[in-house]
Amino acid sequence: MHIEALRDFCLSLPHTTEDFPFDQRTLVFRVGGKIYLLTDVEESWEFNAKCDPERAAELRERYPDAIRPGYHMNKKHWNTLRTDMGLDEKLLRELIRHSYELIFASLPKKMRETL
Repeated sequence: MHIEALRDFCLSLPHTTEDFPFDQRTLVFRVGGKIYLLTDVEESWEFNAKCDPERAAELRERYPDAIRPGYHMNKKHWNTLRTDMGLDEKLLRELIRHSYELIFASLPKKMRETL
């Protein structure tokens, strides 16, 4: 999944915004102001996404070269996914959507209802 496809997919998810809050390389996707995905636009073959801890452990075991604990993130809740290691695009989209849904569900009820 190249950066354009990643960006297009993220922006297709409801109420997603994008910005560069840290520097001009780190592209962040948010829902309700909370981050659900980060990627380096210059090294866009990997990205960080939130994941249920049990599922994260299972994925890391199943795809040890392609899915690792989140770089510069909480290792229990975030994975770094390498898109150049043969992961199926369907799985990548599923994991992006999973991250989005986890973040959306963590938003205050009033905000979820407003969105």
